[in-house]
Amino acid sequence: MPPDNNQDLTSGNLILIQENMTWFEAMSYCREHHVDLVHITTGDIQKKVAEKARNATSAYVWLGLRYTCNFDFWFWTSSATGCYQNWAPGEGSEVKYDCGVTGAIQATGGQQWVVLPEAEKLNFICHACAG
Repeated sequence: MPPDNNQDLTSGNLILIQENMTWFEAMSYCREHHVDLVHITTGDIQKKVAEKARNATSAYVWLGLRYTCNFDFWFWTSSATGCYQNWAPGEGSEVKYDCGVTGAIQATGGQQWVVLPEAEKLNFICHACAG
């Protein structure tokens, strides 16, 4: 698994890719070219990601957030852990979903997290190593 680089995530470490890809394609791209899809574990990181997402060319932007239908919970693709959540009303951990859904952030408006099918094609945010 990629290292947890949340401690040194700054706006400069966040890279918005303005190309529409499925969630798996986006994750593969981030892992090949940077570190991973971004994961949000604090309000401060949420603000930085929301700032980047405003420049997206899609209505939503992929996050490194995935649902497991076998165990009925959400997890970040990296080893990141945290209690921070910013789900839109009626979304997220309060609802049981079918397999094949992942998390995205709204590019505008409240910029909360939403649940979308992994096959949707959206812009996405990668995080990169500092420096």
